[in-house]
Amino acid sequence: MASSSSSLPSMEFDFDEKPHVLAVDDSLIDRKVIERLLINSTCRVTTAENGKRALEYLGLADGQHPSHSVSNHTLKVNMIITDYSMPGMTGYELLKRIKESPTMKEIPVVVVSSENIPTRINQCMEGGAQEFLLKPLQLSDATKLRCHIKKLNN
Repeated sequence: MASSSSSLPSMEFDFDEKPHVLAVDDSLIDRKVIERLLINSTCRVTTAENGKRALEYLGLADGQHPSHSVSNHTLKVNMIITDYSMPGMTGYELLKRIKESPTMKEIPVVVVSSENIPTRINQCMEGGAQEFLLKPLQLSDATKLRCHIKKLNN
């Protein structure tokens, strides 16, 4: 993990607390922008610098057992925001891995990209993305994301 705005106590997430978002982006600046926008929107944010690190955090990396995943050693994640273009694993590939997981498939995944490519957007939406947002993210995007999280809590 590159950084985290939260400590990682070994307890289950309480919905009375702040929603927990995992932000995945290979750019430190973009991770900080997402973190700042969401913390200002009353979210807890953990960041990862690539898809592999995100999968490790979620307990979905190769060789990890799902029974030892999120609930045992990290806070529950309510939403994942991932950049599309990252080395090693694209945001779409990360999305597919999450949606193939029986334990993680219900977590909403938002894909962000600086490139407005309709086929890429359609591929992500058809692959199960909750939303596709264009960079740079704005405060209005944070409000949209917070609405998605609130829907989960009801």
